[in-house]
Amino acid sequence: MRVSPGRAAVVGHPIGHSRSPDLHRAAYAVLGEDVHYDAHDLVEEQLPPFVDARRGDPAWRGLSVTMPLKSVAAACSDELTALGEAVGAVNTLLFRPDGTVLGHNTDVSGIVGAVLAAGTVPAAPRAAVLGGGGTATAAVAAAQLLGAASVEVFVRAASRAGRAVEAGRRLGIPVRLRAWDEAPDLLAGHDVVVSTLPPHGADELAAQLAAGAPVTTGVLLDAAYDPWPSAIAGAWSRAGGAVAPGLDMLIFQAVDQIRLFTGRDPGAPLPREQDVVAAMCAAVGRPVRAAPSPPRT
Repeated sequence: MRVSPGRAAVVGHPIGHSRSPDLHRAAYAVLGEDVHYDAHDLVEEQLPPFVDARRGDPAWRGLSVTMPLKSVAAACSDELTALGEAVGAVNTLLFRPDGTVLGHNTDVSGIVGAVLAAGTVPAAPRAAVLGGGGTATAAVAAAQLLGAASVEVFVRAASRAGRAVEAGRRLGIPVRLRAWDEAPDLLAGHDVVVSTLPPHGADELAAQLAAGAPVTTGVLLDAAYDPWPSAIAGAWSRAGGAVAPGLDMLIFQAVDQIRLFTGRDPGAPLPREQDVVAAMCAAVGRPVRAAPSPPRT
């Protein structure tokens, strides 16, 4: 049984910069949902007792999970969705009325939504990922949903890409590791590029791209959204490509969280969904984006 007002929150460390409260509060206001959403600064060892203290509380709907807690959140879950299990990390914990906790990953839908809002993607895109960390696993899954037959992952050391390779194996999409030094010459030939690097992590690559004066029609999503535009986004745009900031990914991944926290299924349309997305965009100073369409596959 759900009670009103409901409770939900974002957890991570540090958490003061999170825009999730702005996004969720704007959405619940449009939907007329009485859900109080706040932020809690937690490190890894603090998450399990925090989750356990809220099990079975009918007011609590769920948690949005950010770094560095996504792997711990998976371990806190009693059950993972198929996508959460395949990716190996979760950014969403859903408190169910029976006291169990479901782990899910909405970063995947966030990447898909941000890419499709930014530009045109062919039915079978050539996809690339920069970096091999936790977000790279979600990027591999997003590439598959966008229709890619395989993914090239550019890393400085192959040992850093183990989770991305494993995610590809679980999902049934081949992951080909590429040396980082190959990126300046090869990236422009891709239809979709997702940079999962931290802020300024691709600045040197951006300079190399600019020096090579490539031409591209692809879409680049930079998961880092501060500062914006990033150096890599600027270089990609000057080469003719479309760009999306991580802030758009944050907006679209929150849409699926809001579905879950209001008792709906992921992918099920929200009432007044375009109004909800517009309010979320306004809350974080982004131009209004179209509500995300279901993935092709």
